[in-house]
Amino acid sequence: MKNLCSYLSLIVLVALSCSESPSFLDVRETVIGKTSEQYHDLYNQTRLEIDKALRFPRTIDNGQIKLVSNYDWTSGFYPGSLWYLHRLTGDSIWKKRALEYTKKLDTIQYWTGNHDVGFMIECSYGNALKVAKSKAFDSVIVQTAKSLSARFHEKAGIIQSWNASEKWDCPVIIDNMMNLELLFHATKISGDPRYYDIAVTHANNTIKNHYRPDFSSYHVLDYDKETGAIKARNTHQGFSDESAWARGQAWGLYGFVVCYRETKDKRYLEQAVKIAGFIKNHPRLPKDGIPYWDYDAPNAKGTPRDASAAAITASALYELSTFITNDEDRYLDFADRIMLSLSAPDYFAEKGTNKGFLLKHSVGSLPHNVEVDVPLNYADYYFLEALYRSESLN
Repeated sequence: MKNLCSYLSLIVLVALSCSESPSFLDVRETVIGKTSEQYHDLYNQTRLEIDKALRFPRTIDNGQIKLVSNYDWTSGFYPGSLWYLHRLTGDSIWKKRALEYTKKLDTIQYWTGNHDVGFMIECSYGNALKVAKSKAFDSVIVQTAKSLSARFHEKAGIIQSWNASEKWDCPVIIDNMMNLELLFHATKISGDPRYYDIAVTHANNTIKNHYRPDFSSYHVLDYDKETGAIKARNTHQGFSDESAWARGQAWGLYGFVVCYRETKDKRYLEQAVKIAGFIKNHPRLPKDGIPYWDYDAPNAKGTPRDASAAAITASALYELSTFITNDEDRYLDFADRIMLSLSAPDYFAEKGTNKGFLLKHSVGSLPHNVEVDVPLNYADYYFLEALYRSESLN
């Protein structure tokens, strides 16, 4: 009897231990099922909207789903999420829906007015090409890269982000690192090295000019287009000019991982590792791995977290871990910790809530009081991408 009691006690202790400290791998398949349920709701709530110019769900505003047009910088994330749902579940309904929304972005390939065409087209058409080869889709990638290249200033060696304004003549934001994948892709398709060369030149100047000694990044740099001289280093969405805006750090990490993948230049791997170290070892990173909206924002009660920055970081870390022979810094474990947190009720929406979006508690631009503590379509996109990358690794 005594032995039986000891055995039963051991079972209870093991069960409690497992319930208190599950791993992300323990919950991943359940989470994949939940993502599909939520996005069925989101799709059904948006597909019959009367105003067909506003097609893509971006966030929730005043209790309602906010839809945006083709030309919103976030328009590619929704079809991209549908592509990842297809790849995660194998359900053809997601492929059908992904194609439906991807094709709505056809005209973006000719747009030279914004650097974010990389987000818009690589997340939609780029993901489509991972599922099915298509010369028509290839041509969209190449034409978009051609349009993006119109914003490249050869003398300065950078792709201009926003158009000139009273504040900046030639602003370049760290987010622009995310548009380089499109250029690498276009060179692969077309054989034209110009797109590759532009991406590499921009990346090199970003390392040179955007980063501080601790490997945190400025948000906005104003360049002299003729000389490449830096006229100002500022922020637009961060806490201050010298602060480390959380999503900006994630954009940089992800961008340099992509650059290493496409070039195998070790400078980019070293940069990515150093940025990852800044994020992982930051003294103000909460234990759950979900950062505050800015690493230097006052740590007061109610300071918003940014689930979007966490999701981008996790996705980048999964890929980074595949390039490191001895992962002494345990970036794979760090990615799993972030994803476990994002999959928990504090961040992952309960079925039937959040208007169908997956993640809660993201921040668009707190200084402008825009999209603070709300779901965002790009948070969902990178969460789904991280899910897919995690599954591919295990």
